[in-house]
Amino acid sequence: MTRVSEDQYQLSLRCLFDERTSLRRAIRAIEERLAVVCGQREGRARGYANQAERWAKQRRLGVLKTRLARVEARLESGRPGIVVGGRRLAKARHGLAGSGLAEAEWRQRWDAERLFLTADGESGAPHGNYTINVAPDTGEVSLVLPEPLRHLANAPRGRYRLACTVGFSHRREEWLDRATANRAVRYDIVHDPQRGRWYLDASWSVDAAVLPTPGELRALGARMLGVDLNADHLAAHVLDSHGNPIGEPLTIPLDLTGSASQRDGHLRAAITRLIVIAQQHHCVGIAIENLSFDDARATGRETMGRGGRGKTFRRTVSGIPTGRFRERLRGMAFHAGLVVIAVDPAYTSVWGERYWKAALQQNNQQTTVTRHHGASVAIARRALGHRVRRRPGVTAHDRRIVARRATGQAVLIPRARGTASPPRTASTPTTGGKTRPRRGDQLTLFPDLEDRSRGHRITGKAHSDSTHTGSLRWERLISTRGSEDS
Repeated sequence: MTRVSEDQYQLSLRCLFDERTSLRRAIRAIEERLAVVCGQREGRARGYANQAERWAKQRRLGVLKTRLARVEARLESGRPGIVVGGRRLAKARHGLAGSGLAEAEWRQRWDAERLFLTADGESGAPHGNYTINVAPDTGEVSLVLPEPLRHLANAPRGRYRLACTVGFSHRREEWLDRATANRAVRYDIVHDPQRGRWYLDASWSVDAAVLPTPGELRALGARMLGVDLNADHLAAHVLDSHGNPIGEPLTIPLDLTGSASQRDGHLRAAITRLIVIAQQHHCVGIAIENLSFDDARATGRETMGRGGRGKTFRRTVSGIPTGRFRERLRGMAFHAGLVVIAVDPAYTSVWGERYWKAALQQNNQQTTVTRHHGASVAIARRALGHRVRRRPGVTAHDRRIVARRATGQAVLIPRARGTASPPRTASTPTTGGKTRPRRGDQLTLFPDLEDRSRGHRITGKAHSDSTHTGSLRWERLISTRGSEDS
């Protein structure tokens, strides 16, 4: 009980700190725009459109400063607001007519929410928990009664055995392994007054796993599934260890409407499909963006558009469950044996559309490729340690007409300092501020049998370079006056 109370206290403090940060961001954004004259711009700050909007923002600024003062006073006193049973249900008591609950129904839900029947497990105890014990073979449940209730015991050593048995269907094998080995298992007894049922929840902690690095993933030749989270769907694509897309782009619908439990169920269903796809393609992990729209939610009214269109866009961004998606995916992927890698989300959609959308559409004529599929490729390439941008000169519109080959390596090959650079090709950009390229900047497909400018002549045979397939290298001997005689 002491540990649970301390956890709730620390959670409330973290919520207050987050609220203070959000209020400070909103106040700073409004003050920057109020400092600019209406209809004008100073640097990156833009003034409000008219005096009416400016006056409304001044009123909102006063409200935000009042809320910030209350939050700072609570943090200074160290007394956050905690309601055992839930603040929303407590407020519903004052408006039972609007909530559609009778007083007896509200009392049952209130007592069920405030019920606390929890026992942390301990390793070495019978079946992992001495206070609430569940037999793995029979499913019998027995509890240790406190001293004032010992007269109600119906089992030896002051225990009370329930008349019913329990059974676990989800992750039953893991629970049996821990219970039979006497490893710690936590049990929670929960009452649902709407259904009139009692539930027993089992939970335990797992050992920390050592996660592989991107270099180790590339060395293993492992595949990666890149996922781009959007408001109504998940865009995904499978990549090999060299960063090349495999198969077709994937789209998983995501419905985020309904109650909180319904939204969570839809999110878990979409994550389950992701895990199944990753296992079918033999992927070792799932790459996602390390997104957080906290700043957008705090300052969205000032930076994300005005009017009905801006409000719709702000609601769409605020409705994307970035944090919940990341936490759900991390837990479900761990039990499936997959690694989750969160990468920097900067420019993934922009570069995915610029460098990957056309190439994916060319290879998948029957599928409609969007910029989100290109972003999923960019995300997976970052997770594998590759650059997001495609290699120059890889894809031509027709290989029978255009004789252009790859100029870069899919796998990074380190080269010692001082060694010669690889031959230049037509796709290699010209360095410097020249308007006319040098002779060495152009690709020579056929040998020049005679160079009359300096008297160069070819003395060696053409041979292929092992590093750059398809490019020809010609050895030339520059004969200077007196060099052969010497």
